[in-house]
Amino acid sequence: MSGADLGVLFSDGRYNAALGWLFAVALLGAAGGEVIAGDTLWAAFVAGVAILVVLPMIAYRNPLVMPPWEVIGLAALPVIGRAVASFQLTSDLATYLSVAAIALLVAVELHAFTSVRMTIGFAVLFVIVTTMATAGVWAVVRWLSDLWLGTGFIRDETGLMWEFVNSTAAGIVGGIVFEFYFRRRARPDRRLPADVRDAVAGEQR
Repeated sequence: MSGADLGVLFSDGRYNAALGWLFAVALLGAAGGEVIAGDTLWAAFVAGVAILVVLPMIAYRNPLVMPPWEVIGLAALPVIGRAVASFQLTSDLATYLSVAAIALLVAVELHAFTSVRMTIGFAVLFVIVTTMATAGVWAVVRWLSDLWLGTGFIRDETGLMWEFVNSTAAGIVGGIVFEFYFRRRARPDRRLPADVRDAVAGEQR
């Protein structure tokens, strides 16, 4: 593939939407696989990521309105990796990366589809704090599952604290990726259909 072809791949909204939908379908497939495997809690988590992916399309009622396929891939790959992980450490790492990817996805969608604009420091801090908040909500959900269903997801308090530490570290990486790639290079707004781009631009004035 030539450099020109790669340029089209990164800037054309149709290619972006096609790749985005491919990852979204993979997420739904992973969620279905987790249901079959009996892990309904993780299946709900994966389904939540898929909903975030298609939220812009639902809001604008246009199948071409998707977040950048790169950020969808970052959210999907850890989820799929966790599904096929053989070791608990690998599975935990995928969880941290998935939580950070959700925060990154939220930040990109706010940047691309709303009038929200962030300074460099606030953008990085937003992804970090959103990652920590998502990790906290996920911990509460698992604790409630342990309490009511006896699932045993949370093994001990020390392990839970390390999860927060690792998720925060993943959030720092996610914040840096958001600022230096998605805000400065990927330019999600360039991949939107013209009418949607004009509507978003009008909101941002």
